[in-house]
Amino acid sequence: MQDNNRFLVKTLGEAWRPSPLKLSSVPGDNRFDFVDDADRLLFDTALKNFSDALAAGSQPLSLERAGPRRKLFFESERLSAAIVTCGGLCPGINNVIRGLVMGLHYFYGVKRIIGIPYGFEGLTPDCPHAYHTLDPDRVRNIHLQGGTILGSSRGGQDVGKMVDTLQALGIDILFTIGGDGTLKGAEAIGQEIERRGLSISVVGMPKTIDNDIDLIDKSFGYETAFDVATPIIRDAHNEAIGAFNGIAVVKLMGRDSGFIAASASMAMPEVNFLLVPEMPFSLEGEQGFLKSLERRLATKKHALIVVAEGAGQHLFNESSGVQDASGNVKHNDIGLLLKDRISDYFKVRETPVTIKYIDPSYIIRSAPANASDSIFCNRLAYQAVHGAMAGKTRFVVGLVHNQMTYLPIPAVTGQRKKIDLEGEFWFAALQSTGQPYHLG
Repeated sequence: MQDNNRFLVKTLGEAWRPSPLKLSSVPGDNRFDFVDDADRLLFDTALKNFSDALAAGSQPLSLERAGPRRKLFFESERLSAAIVTCGGLCPGINNVIRGLVMGLHYFYGVKRIIGIPYGFEGLTPDCPHAYHTLDPDRVRNIHLQGGTILGSSRGGQDVGKMVDTLQALGIDILFTIGGDGTLKGAEAIGQEIERRGLSISVVGMPKTIDNDIDLIDKSFGYETAFDVATPIIRDAHNEAIGAFNGIAVVKLMGRDSGFIAASASMAMPEVNFLLVPEMPFSLEGEQGFLKSLERRLATKKHALIVVAEGAGQHLFNESSGVQDASGNVKHNDIGLLLKDRISDYFKVRETPVTIKYIDPSYIIRSAPANASDSIFCNRLAYQAVHGAMAGKTRFVVGLVHNQMTYLPIPAVTGQRKKIDLEGEFWFAALQSTGQPYHLG
């Protein structure tokens, strides 16, 4: 039986105020129509699963379509909104901030918008940093720069104290921009708000270049990440072919999911070996990575390797045991391990090699958004504003099957999205590199 409550988005109460947007309710008049809550989209587009649900007499799982509603919960003139950015940097954060401010101000006439400094730390009562006043003039050109104008931080804060701060500031809507940990924090804030019986909407904006937020097609910053990584891989290839038995190793971000490494490798199809966290592999053995690399050098005299930071952690004797402020275990450096093991392998065989190791991770994540991500960030921001104004809360805006949707935050934080090793995306990556299906 399908759990049809899985994707129901919570609301603060009845929305009864007329929207100021001059949209349509009549199809065919060449004007965008208001979206009704009953206008839902199929979660699973496979015909078999749809037919199975109907045969079982159940409603197929569906998602709420994002968009402006006819009726609003909040009164625009008295509304106060806040925006907070958390976690690591990511291309497009400033674009989202700009889109939120412009949408609130120009669509709904919201005049009081506060920028919270340095992540959830800025929501603590003893935060020493000043709040930002955000308006169209302040954010007009911020999309041209990387990073976040609000500052960011990692680590959890006391949920009760953060809600105290929201009350003290008179905030009605909190927009949280971040990845998995931030979304979980937003959900905890939303739960405390509900426990207190407050009318504060909490909205999640899916930010992570790793593209590892479950269910949604992509998170913002991801496309820019592999776009920026592509010329770096190109230059690494030039380094490899510039020496006899030249080997270039490029390490890209991807703690648990290898989407950046895979996409960048396909975008620059000079990559010969692609190693990601989802893929088990061995260094030793006739079918292992090192022997495969040796066969590559014997025929082509150069090799280009792209590895995601979370790949090959089983090759270390023990975990680093070190956690960052968000509670994520810091991985051992697989790039340096590969460099050393490759060097040792060919030294024993008296085969001369030249190895170059490149780690551009922090350059990539601090880059400004490219054109595609810029468009995507604006779309996410506008849809977030529409949903919040209608009184929806504890939801995340996400692209699913290329449709903008609203999903409950817990629906996307239950697990990390990973590359399906039996899926077409990974098959395309293997076809691009020409590497064996299995290494080991």
